[in-house]
Amino acid sequence: MGRIRLQVLIAFLSILLLLGGMGYVAFHVTTAVVPDVGGTYVEGVAGNPQAINPILCQTNPVDEDLAALIFTGLTRFDERGEVIPDLAESWEISQDGTEYTFHLRQDVFWHDGAPFTADDVVFTISAIQHPEFPGPPFLAEMWRTVVVNRLDDYTVQFVLREPFAPFLDYTTMGILPAHILGGLSIKALGESKFNAAPIGTGPFKVAEVSARRIVLEANTNFYRGRPYLDRIEFIFYPDAPSVIEARKRGEVMGIARVPAVYLQQVAKDENLRLYTAPLSGYNLVFLNLDRGIFQDRAVRQALMWALDRQKLVDEVLEGQGVVIDSPVLPYSWAYNANVPKYRYDPRKAKTILEEAGWFDDDGDGVRERGSLKLEFTLLTDEDDPVRVQLIQAISEQLAKVGIHAIPKAVPWEELVGQHLRLRRFDALLCGWQNLPPDPDLYPYWHSSQANEDGLNFANYISEEADALLAEARLTNNRERRLELYYRFQELFAEDVPSLLLYQPVYNYAVDASVHNVQIGPLITPSDRFRTVTRWYIATKRMLYSEAREKGFLPPR
Repeated sequence: MGRIRLQVLIAFLSILLLLGGMGYVAFHVTTAVVPDVGGTYVEGVAGNPQAINPILCQTNPVDEDLAALIFTGLTRFDERGEVIPDLAESWEISQDGTEYTFHLRQDVFWHDGAPFTADDVVFTISAIQHPEFPGPPFLAEMWRTVVVNRLDDYTVQFVLREPFAPFLDYTTMGILPAHILGGLSIKALGESKFNAAPIGTGPFKVAEVSARRIVLEANTNFYRGRPYLDRIEFIFYPDAPSVIEARKRGEVMGIARVPAVYLQQVAKDENLRLYTAPLSGYNLVFLNLDRGIFQDRAVRQALMWALDRQKLVDEVLEGQGVVIDSPVLPYSWAYNANVPKYRYDPRKAKTILEEAGWFDDDGDGVRERGSLKLEFTLLTDEDDPVRVQLIQAISEQLAKVGIHAIPKAVPWEELVGQHLRLRRFDALLCGWQNLPPDPDLYPYWHSSQANEDGLNFANYISEEADALLAEARLTNNRERRLELYYRFQELFAEDVPSLLLYQPVYNYAVDASVHNVQIGPLITPSDRFRTVTRWYIATKRMLYSEAREKGFLPPR
């Protein structure tokens, strides 16, 4: 009798175990792990905030990082660099391209609970237009001639003096609260306490501030949806090596910027995920086309064939760059993938030079044509060791085809103030940073900008290029702009007004416990936070049907 009871008990326990196992399997088969609210992400950055203000932050990367999380603009850039609605839900452009009417969202509140209205937009633009505006001159220059009209509480109109196709790019700038700053003089804006603990409309708001750190907490009323992360904490360090050491000590979960020299070291951290993306900008050698040797297009083309740009990227930059063939960057909608490309071909460079009459008749290793020797000084910034190495490597490559480039490094202030701006150079290695997605090249290559106040540092003058660039910025017809920019890129490749080198890349490291981190092409490093509302640390289980319904899983 006892044996039968034992067998029954064993059978009963077996059934319970089987049912429990089936239930466990069924639970895990019919449910999915999805993001949940919670968690704090801690990031180490090199530097300190100076002015966390969207119209003052452009010269300090730390300020830009914080402003990107605290403020939002009328529009924003998506992952493809296209302008999409943000504080504005829609807009119209007049037929002549001079009037932009924005319809604002009516569900937006500042971090202190005050409603966002057209008054805030008018105040922000008026502050930039003020003669005593303490921010970057290029911003004031852009907005100075724009008339802003408040049509009602939630409608704003901008009137331009003439059509300007890239205008929407400038509406991505963060908006300031008129109810807080409206009584402040514009001159005092740069010194305001607001810049240390600002109030914005962004996904995160300031919770704590100290000399060493700032803590942001989720804006639970964010109009695009509450972020999953509860908090983001930034810890400030004096330099990049200090941030790397802080990670080793476990102080931070993320490294805002990983210099190339630390990539291998960071890669050994099994709990870190490394993200790499191209930055919106490029490095190049400006050629002063007023110099006799550079007025010969054959020489300029030969320079390009003589450069092994991929080797420069691989060996000097340790792979942290992408060779470019156009002043329009590859991710742009206006990029011409069929533009003529220069690949390393020293034999072709020599042939072109000899066909143009450049020979080394005296055997000194430098070609000449008549009394004109094929030599020039190649300047760069002495405070940037990578650029110093680059001009030395470029000099060595050009010497192989009989071109004598004399590398010279000077302080940055001297490089810009006494050489670049005044066009007192032969050739100069420098670069453009934080270029907006719109492919407007007028400021950099139109002949009207070949002056001390302009950015056409090469003094490139071409009637055809001028016509292409002038028309392209005046029309909002994208197909027509595409035609114009395609032809300009072909012309640029033919004329070679300067030597295009590479597009820099940005490296960012985040702890593996932080999920759904995604970065694409970046205008500035702060764009790494473009998708921050979707980052998460905490998770939960949810039925598949519910997960699909809420968009966590793709539909069947």
